[in-house]
Amino acid sequence: MKRAALILVVVVLAACSNDPQSSLFPLEPGRRWTYDLRSEWDNNTLEHETRRISTEGEVVVGAGPAWRRRSADGVDWYLRADATGVYRVASKSDLDAEPTIDAQPRYVLKAPIAVGTAWQHTTTAYLLRRRAEFPPEIRHSHPAVPMMYSIEALDDQVEVRAGRFERCVRVKGRAVLKLFADPVAGWRDLPLTTTEWYCHGPGLVKLVREEPANSSFLVGGTQTLELIEWQ
Repeated sequence: MKRAALILVVVVLAACSNDPQSSLFPLEPGRRWTYDLRSEWDNNTLEHETRRISTEGEVVVGAGPAWRRRSADGVDWYLRADATGVYRVASKSDLDAEPTIDAQPRYVLKAPIAVGTAWQHTTTAYLLRRRAEFPPEIRHSHPAVPMMYSIEALDDQVEVRAGRFERCVRVKGRAVLKLFADPVAGWRDLPLTTTEWYCHGPGLVKLVREEPANSSFLVGGTQTLELIEWQ
């Protein structure tokens, strides 16, 4: 669960220092972010974790150079930026000998930075669980659910523990996962929703993931990522 949640967190961090969106996605080496990750399920289970992310500079991966970001938990993400936007091209854990190249670029933020810009890539269920099956996590049976992202606003105000930020870009991701809810409701389309806020300076300051279940067979919940400090 922790590794999957971490992937959800870091896949939304990227940048290009020479592009207009550079202040939203700092990439230069030496940057640091500390987040609080709060996961709350319908059954009143609550978890708090600290996420620490750092930028490690430019490396060669696959067909060319990429910017490397690393989590304190031992996962690396490799990203590129060009006229089409910012996207992940590979990932690697400390258990892997080499990075795993993405079959298709996974956009973090697609150009232009304007309301209505949209893109798609896959997600999974990070919170939904079955109450009486093993393994309980839905992500094992549904690892690649299509999610559509779009830029909804350019001037949101966001207040987190790291401070108050203005002119933030709000990105919304929406997906639907068909699951057997219970014998009464049968199969239902369950929404998976992600809301992300990127602000000039720190980049990602807040993320809210919502996966409601409303089912006797399933447990859903909400996950909130909040920036605590950055440099």
